[in-house]
Amino acid sequence: MTSTDITELLNAWRAGDAVARERVSSLVYARLKALAVQRFARESSGHTLQPTALLHEALLRLWGSEVTPRDRQHLFALASMHMRSILLDHARARLAQKRGGDAIKVLVGSLDQLSAGRSGHSGEQAAIDFLALEQAIVQLERDDPRTAQMLCLHYFGGLEQGEIAEQLTLSLTTVERGLRFARAWLKQTLN
Repeated sequence: MTSTDITELLNAWRAGDAVARERVSSLVYARLKALAVQRFARESSGHTLQPTALLHEALLRLWGSEVTPRDRQHLFALASMHMRSILLDHARARLAQKRGGDAIKVLVGSLDQLSAGRSGHSGEQAAIDFLALEQAIVQLERDDPRTAQMLCLHYFGGLEQGEIAEQLTLSLTTVERGLRFARAWLKQTLN
């Protein structure tokens, strides 16, 4: 199924075809599930939220939203925002429950692996909590909203650089440079 097919189904859904939404869900479910699994591969062990639960909650929020995705890239961008929000809510709840002892940890080294698409952790990677990552992203959003958006689309939405360029109507070079800057900035900010 191509991006054009998904866009056509999204258009049919916006026009009132309830079956189209279900077809879109079945077409993108595997890719979104892979994104949710990737989010957890980059986090430390001991996480109580599971990838499937993250995905299902993101889909509930996505389909319950008043914003209907325009196309495939927009769909993944919206899903990425929902996944980020869910992980943040979960981290805040655990932090409040345990006064910081169970804060969600993300490995700093995994930020370096964004463009390479690698997963796994080496002993030299330092764990940081998800709330610190979120605070850093919020600061980046204030200072450089476009770069923060590129980072979120790539990290939380799993969009490739070319897809981000298309979604934001930017050149591929601009996206590559933006993501390189975002990784370096986050690494410096979080260390």
